[in-house]
Amino acid sequence: MKEVLNQLPDDIESLKSLVVEQVLKLTETSTHNKRLAAQNQRYKADKQAVVQKNKHLKTQILTLQEQLNLALARRYAASSEKINPNQYRLFDEAETDQELPPEDAEVIVPAHTRKKGGRKKLPKTLPRVEVVYELSTAERICPHDGATLAEIGEVTSEQLDIVPAKIQVIRHIRKQYACACGQCIRTAALPNQPIPKSMASPGLLAHISVSKYQDALPLYRQETILRRIGVEIPRATLANWMIRSGKLIQPLINLLRDQMLDYDIIQMDETTVQVLKEPDKRAQSKSYIWLQRGGPPGKPVVLYDYDPGRSSQVPKRLLEGFSGYLQTDGYDGYNAVVAANGLVHLGCMAHARRRFNDAVKAQGRNKKRGQAHRGLSLIRQLYRVETLARKLTVEERYAMRQQQATPIIKEIREWLKDTLPQISPSSATGKALSYLHNEWRHLTAYLKDGRLEIDNNGAENAIRPFVLGRKNWLFSTSVKGVKSSTNLYSLIETAKANALEPYAYLRYIFTELPKADTVEAIEAMLPTTISMDQIQLIKPVVY
Repeated sequence: MKEVLNQLPDDIESLKSLVVEQVLKLTETSTHNKRLAAQNQRYKADKQAVVQKNKHLKTQILTLQEQLNLALARRYAASSEKINPNQYRLFDEAETDQELPPEDAEVIVPAHTRKKGGRKKLPKTLPRVEVVYELSTAERICPHDGATLAEIGEVTSEQLDIVPAKIQVIRHIRKQYACACGQCIRTAALPNQPIPKSMASPGLLAHISVSKYQDALPLYRQETILRRIGVEIPRATLANWMIRSGKLIQPLINLLRDQMLDYDIIQMDETTVQVLKEPDKRAQSKSYIWLQRGGPPGKPVVLYDYDPGRSSQVPKRLLEGFSGYLQTDGYDGYNAVVAANGLVHLGCMAHARRRFNDAVKAQGRNKKRGQAHRGLSLIRQLYRVETLARKLTVEERYAMRQQQATPIIKEIREWLKDTLPQISPSSATGKALSYLHNEWRHLTAYLKDGRLEIDNNGAENAIRPFVLGRKNWLFSTSVKGVKSSTNLYSLIETAKANALEPYAYLRYIFTELPKADTVEAIEAMLPTTISMDQIQLIKPVVY
């Protein structure tokens, strides 16, 4: 230190210069350090941005790859939601850490009864035409002793034969009577017809209705088929008949709706329909068909309803006065009627299962068992319980669910709580987990009552005939047409649900409904009330 002091100058000016020089050096060093700190901070920020960008790009790549895998699966793979049970088994073994049996362990295969194969017998209700084959007189001589062969039995086989549809013209001949006085003339009355002053008989209307709404055969094809047998009926006439038929059965639809709303369980779903001539809407715009499925046990009711929109006001209108359980998919449009009517809202576990199934397919050929497999496996366990409980009584079904399904539900809840924060929300698995989380209260509500279903498949299956028909006839021309179509779809599907043959039932309705003059008479014709034996009492006119 003394040496340093001895080197310092003695005059004040030199000392000041030296101090200034040192201050400048310190300032430069401080500025340089600050610059380095700022650069370091920018570097860290840039590095963090790069990390975030890479993370975002990886997530985007994963999402796009999942979308590609899912698109390929939908295009080329089987549409079934079933997955090889070995995939579940491999995952479950790793998850539950169960001990595998030793290689030399005996495997016991339970005895089982195998169904006999072969051709199924033809229905006994079909008429039989017997064709008898006999040996000629010469063939009945025994080649050994020349005696005549005696008949000892017969060998019978059956073939199914189809005779093309029989077309006939029914002539209504009304006899006229007169008095000799010349002042009294009377004509025998013609029974009320489904469409007055029309050449369409109940049988023809039933045939056209079933062909379109049950067999998805558009009217223009039916026009061609009729022309092929020499009958010219324009498509516009056929369409007008369907509109008139739909209006005719409106009393039945009203009574069926009352029956459905009186019971406390309803399933609903909706799908699009295109109506060309609709007020205040373009021809290319979409309207909606709303489906409701309900009714008391043993008397199911399936109703379709048209509306130009998909707002929450539609369920409010359709479910006015209803109270109880409403089962739907995850569409928020039902929330308003649930709140207004105080309903218990049930979800659809099949929709949750479908999302996990899509997540598994989105993984492509990745053999790693992830959380999507885990979720699918757990939901599959719930459906295994439902399979066992399907044939039980309501009380037994409720008890089995409480005993076997409730622990699985608790396990799913704990797994969901742990897994949801770890999975990217934009991934297929993340979307499946989010749906399960958001709909949890609705998805588990079916445990409250043994009458309830785990999913909304009943409604989805009921709306499928309409979707199949829409692929063929594509659109409805007018609002009147689509409303009549919903009535005819409703009556046919309700008849099918109650084990009635659609053509026979519609022929009965088109024959007897025009004659009904009381509510009691109409109620007796409802598909939930009448039986096939009663329908078959009405014989078609045959000459």
